[in-house]
Amino acid sequence: MNRLLGNNKTKTTTKKERGYILYKGASILDGAPIVVIATMSTSNVKTGDMIQTWIIRSDIAPMEASKQFKDSSICGNCPHRQNTGGACYVNLGQAPTSVYNSYMKGNYPLLDTKKHGQYFIGRKIRLGAYGDPSAAPFDVWSNILLYCNGHTGYTHQIKHANFDKRFLSICQVSADTPKQALKYQAQGAKTFRVALPNDGLLANEIECLSDSKGIKCIDCGLCDGLKQNIAIVVHGARSPRFKSTFIPA
Repeated sequence: MNRLLGNNKTKTTTKKERGYILYKGASILDGAPIVVIATMSTSNVKTGDMIQTWIIRSDIAPMEASKQFKDSSICGNCPHRQNTGGACYVNLGQAPTSVYNSYMKGNYPLLDTKKHGQYFIGRKIRLGAYGDPSAAPFDVWSNILLYCNGHTGYTHQIKHANFDKRFLSICQVSADTPKQALKYQAQGAKTFRVALPNDGLLANEIECLSDSKGIKCIDCGLCDGLKQNIAIVVHGARSPRFKSTFIPA
């Protein structure tokens, strides 16, 4: 007796990768080659399970880029760059290097939203776990945000000659003094101000809820460029290097 075959169509599903290349091309900041990679899982307790994005040089490892002062392609004029004696909390030898090594091994496919967009739907995304989002074209971010259910983002490049002001709609502008914060707010920005311990809050600021109440970024969502001015006490192993009096207005 012949048996019923039923619907014999092969079901196909797209494999979920560890990460995806969102952009590979010239840095908006200086024209050097960069790559933007989204990684789909994280152990970051502060942010919670947000998609993390990494803006790195595509031709040189992060630690070497820093040593050779080639990180301006992805960090621009940020005063916290480690090679300038700044207080950046990112450990370049850990996650950025791991992401770069995986990229060099070809572990990240180029994002095809028709195939991979499903993995971003309903997720929240962090624009710039390392690197400045404005190093990549604005459309790279606006396109992926169509799929996501929220984001955080920060840029230090509001004074850069190539800064795209549309980033004010999706990123907090990093400020290092109260004077800077007020100046950038007057330009239409929501600010994220790094402060010294025992500094006061401006009248229109609140303290980062991760610091003050232990709320994860994934559950907070205030740092999206539109909602609130935030201040946070400088943190990380290099925090003693931060002196707001050294920051030009």
